[in-house]
Amino acid sequence: MVDLRRHLTGINILLGGVLTVALALFGLWLLTLPPAMPSYAEVRQTYRPSEAWLRDREGRLLDAERVDFQVRRLAWTDLDAIAPVLRETVVAAEDRRFAGHGGVDWWALGGSVRDRLSGKRPRGASTLTMQLAAFLAPELARPGARSWRDKLRQMRAAQVLEQGWSKDQILEAYFNLSGFRGEAQGVGAAALTLFGKAPSALSPDDALLMAALLPSPQASAAEVARRACAIGRRSDCLSLQSAAVAMLGPARRLALDPGLAPHLAAKLLREPGVTVMTTLDANTQRIAAMALTRQLRGLGPSRARDGAVVVVDNRSGDVLAYVGGVGGSSTAASVDGADAYRQAGSTLKPFLYAQAMEKGWFTPASIIDDSPVQLDTASGLYVPQNYDRSFKGLVSARTALAGSLNVPAVRTLLLTGVEPFRDRLVSSGYRGLTEDGDYYGFSLALGSAEVTLLEQANAYRTLANGGHFTPLRIKADDPAAAARAVFTPQAAFMVADMMADPGARAVTFGLDSALRLPFWAAVKTGTSKAMRDNWCIGFSDRFTVAVWVGNLEGDPMVDVSGTSGAAPVWREIMLTLHRDRPGRSPAPPPGLVRQRISFARGVEPARMEWFLKGTAQPMLAAAPPEARRPRIVDPVPGTVYAIDPDIPMDRQRVRIATKGATLGHRLLLDRRDLGSADGQPLVLVGPGEHRLLLVDLSGRAVDRVLFSVR
Repeated sequence: MVDLRRHLTGINILLGGVLTVALALFGLWLLTLPPAMPSYAEVRQTYRPSEAWLRDREGRLLDAERVDFQVRRLAWTDLDAIAPVLRETVVAAEDRRFAGHGGVDWWALGGSVRDRLSGKRPRGASTLTMQLAAFLAPELARPGARSWRDKLRQMRAAQVLEQGWSKDQILEAYFNLSGFRGEAQGVGAAALTLFGKAPSALSPDDALLMAALLPSPQASAAEVARRACAIGRRSDCLSLQSAAVAMLGPARRLALDPGLAPHLAAKLLREPGVTVMTTLDANTQRIAAMALTRQLRGLGPSRARDGAVVVVDNRSGDVLAYVGGVGGSSTAASVDGADAYRQAGSTLKPFLYAQAMEKGWFTPASIIDDSPVQLDTASGLYVPQNYDRSFKGLVSARTALAGSLNVPAVRTLLLTGVEPFRDRLVSSGYRGLTEDGDYYGFSLALGSAEVTLLEQANAYRTLANGGHFTPLRIKADDPAAAARAVFTPQAAFMVADMMADPGARAVTFGLDSALRLPFWAAVKTGTSKAMRDNWCIGFSDRFTVAVWVGNLEGDPMVDVSGTSGAAPVWREIMLTLHRDRPGRSPAPPPGLVRQRISFARGVEPARMEWFLKGTAQPMLAAAPPEARRPRIVDPVPGTVYAIDPDIPMDRQRVRIATKGATLGHRLLLDRRDLGSADGQPLVLVGPGEHRLLLVDLSGRAVDRVLFSVR
């Protein structure tokens, strides 16, 4: 009986020990449970590069933009896109039994334990799979996670990965998630940052250096070279030492891209990992950027620092080139000059003339007086001047537009009205004109409104397309909208013909300017107030090219004229685009006739001219004075004169002038008879409000002006 009791006691002790061990093992199992490991497909799906990419219409890379600033990595690199020498070198250096173990290299682990027990420096026993597990579960690699429990969890996580992933998938993910140097993560970013190469182009020396970085990404060049030499078992390490110094020098650009469209990239690239396909053509983009760069270098930063170019396909509306700036001496290089609002200058005149001719108010042959004019406005007296400060007298509308004369444009605006012209500009795509016509006043004829280069390009493209407007397309998936008529085809054709006439523009620009091409092209220049902006926009039958040159900070240019700033860039681009086929003049639309005309008194030489049907006339002449309405032209209504106490009063007379059929008319100033209206009297006028009347033979007032003297 005693023996039986002893036997049962022994069994109980044994069972208790077994249970204790089982509970301990179970507790250990629970304590070392690894974090959940994602599948390979989940890792690929959630991977996001820090960059986004801009490509042209053929899929060629234009630019890359960093969007995510948490980490720096490129697109996922497939294993077969990594140089075999790098794969082999890293496996040999980090985990030489990678192909045969199940996540844990027990031989390496045993060697590490032996070294630790013998007092030696323990060798690393982490496999590539264990390192990958730490990448996927950052808690396994957090600072201070070096305990036996953390190591066991990492080992178990590696075993889970080995059960669900293939070896190639593990190796591919390891290369894409490893940190090599600084913030560059993944083999793609590391290869480009360190060597300026794609991962597939790495050499054996490159592979040794990259493998040497893995254990200590922030190691010095000497330490990296020493370890690379040991991995490669080299006897002569001089080449590796110099390569390590070069590799860890100034960081290279983190993309094998030409940086062709940085402003458009900043505008369109918003999400990491996204590739945006555009309508741009890489070759056209290079042509535009190079032409602008050459011109700005030639001008020098003391004259003009910035510029922008837009090239558009007339038929489709595809933007083929978008150059927001070229850096260089710019002090605002990040500003997008292609989409920045700037004062339009004379570039709005073609739309004004098109509107007037569309209404039948005049023709390209109509005579306009280019002489001084003063207009009363809400903000004071408006006195437009021409670019060269001179006046040409009587000129045709063709000469006035091609020669960019200001006074004829203002006279034309008096016909069309400011508000209707403003509305027509908005219909042409100028979205920046948010105020009513009164806000801009008569200066709208001379481009006082602010516009962008993109708006300019599309508005001129509207003229090239016979007055039909469609939005521009920049992204490949931008829809093609239905065209809407903004101008009649006849008005658009006549304006284009006027802008393409080198003889008509010779009055201002000469016969041999940068605007003259060896083929048909319509073009217009413009310069804003105080020489802050210089424009040149023109089109052929296939392309519209718009160029802006100026200073993005708003300071004036120095010694830059209408044809020496933007025009040379426009010319170079147009010549290059048409090197295979010159531009062809458009066919006239129905509703136009062309006939020979002459001008009375030799105002302009005889020529062939276009007319709307029913408006043609063989001879044109300015209306004689007796056919014009008698009116007071000086002073203009609202004029304010100030008496200067330092000048003798007898020298401070007011000049009174009239025009038109004034024979027999008299002038009355505050009911005082000044005599015949033809006399152009100089009158002494005292302080106060004054009323000047022009009266006919019957004493009826035909014109009146109110002015004041202070």
